[in-house]
Amino acid sequence: MPDAATRPNIIIYLADTHRGDHLGLAGHPVVETPNIDDMISRGAYFPNAYTEIPSTTGAQRVILSGKGSYACGQIGYAEAHWGETNTVARVLADHGYHCIHIGCKNIYPQRKLHGFHRVILTGSRTEPGGGDYPEWLRIHAGPAADPRGHGVNSNGWDACPWHMEQRFNPVNWTIDTTLDVLEKRDPDAPFFVQISLGPPHAPFCPPQPFWDRYIHREIPGPVCGDWCGRHDVKLPGPPPATWRGTLTPEQHHRMRVGYMGCCTHVDHELGRLKQRLRKMQLLNNTLLLYLSDHGDMQFDHHLFRKTYAYEGSARVPFVIEYPAGWKLPRGTFDQIVGLQDVAPTIYDAAGADAPEGVTGRSVLAAIRREPWREFLHGEHSPCYSLEEAMHYLTDGREKYVWFPVTGEEQLFDLISDRDELHDLAKDAAGADRVALWRARLIELLARRGDGFSDGKQLIRRTERWGANVEGG
Repeated sequence: MPDAATRPNIIIYLADTHRGDHLGLAGHPVVETPNIDDMISRGAYFPNAYTEIPSTTGAQRVILSGKGSYACGQIGYAEAHWGETNTVARVLADHGYHCIHIGCKNIYPQRKLHGFHRVILTGSRTEPGGGDYPEWLRIHAGPAADPRGHGVNSNGWDACPWHMEQRFNPVNWTIDTTLDVLEKRDPDAPFFVQISLGPPHAPFCPPQPFWDRYIHREIPGPVCGDWCGRHDVKLPGPPPATWRGTLTPEQHHRMRVGYMGCCTHVDHELGRLKQRLRKMQLLNNTLLLYLSDHGDMQFDHHLFRKTYAYEGSARVPFVIEYPAGWKLPRGTFDQIVGLQDVAPTIYDAAGADAPEGVTGRSVLAAIRREPWREFLHGEHSPCYSLEEAMHYLTDGREKYVWFPVTGEEQLFDLISDRDELHDLAKDAAGADRVALWRARLIELLARRGDGFSDGKQLIRRTERWGANVEGG
């Protein structure tokens, strides 16, 4: 590990809504992510990586704080003021790092530095003009340039190619801006940069070359478990931003073409970033992490968007590339990791102590085969539907899901059934496994004291509860 005099630069390359199975590394039969895949040649891939809060605001809090759900002050989606004083950016700044955030920032206030020395925003709901990217776009593409000119809903399932030149795409702008900032950085300080991209989050509108890569490919249809019939709602046509239902084969193909095209575009720009870092003689001393805040169901099990415990929503990419000279094992590591492990990993690499309250652990310990956690907990408060609020536990081999409103439990064998097609909780043979996982959740939630457990049983709720934790 580098000593204090040779601390690595650190880059988080954070995609929004990139499913954990949509990587070449994960064995996807269609989607192409060669630059992410190549990171394993000098790094580590964790196929059992999950987001503790499968929506953006909470997940970004978890990443920047190193604290899991509840501990980070949020258990679902909310645009709430965040007063965390010990973000990874603030800790690194106190240790001499030059800290910069570029791209999407879904923790609030968006212009608040949260420990960064500089924040450059793709968009902002609180700033005139909507952020730094729209302002740049109007200057360089004309005053009438509209990044939403494609007309696709920003949370919708429809898709089409990007409507302007590729150089005007926000992903390209984010990488261009990152490279410009790095050229003008403090040359005497190591840097920490969080690059936060919008895609492959909807709208699924990749530049034309990435759309063309998939439009004529045969793409697998959605998977549907033996438990998901309640989500096959019959409507004249699914609303553009529905959270459940069924698409026609043509609609589903178009959606997946757009989504996969966005995944490959994000990967392509990662490759461009690394090429420039190499020319700038920065890559060899940079720790690179590729992550996503959550996935997207893509109508698997008749569900769309996120907030669910299922693999399409909760499983995320987690790939790291070491600086040159690090003598750590490389390859695939099966330990169960979460986004709360990002900050502790960075502290470990930078030689900084984790502040009080951090719940995650450095994945470098997992890579060194040190003792590791037994399972991970995630949750989401009510969002699209009161009944879909959930808690889940997983060890990467099984997954237990509990729905506090209905009291329903689910259990999936992720080794033989990664698509979660069969709910073992419905089988008498699975009763002992369900009881084991239930007992674990009872104990975990009892320690929180927020009404979901009394230490003896799980306690159902029938009223809507908020995403913000008091004091968070």
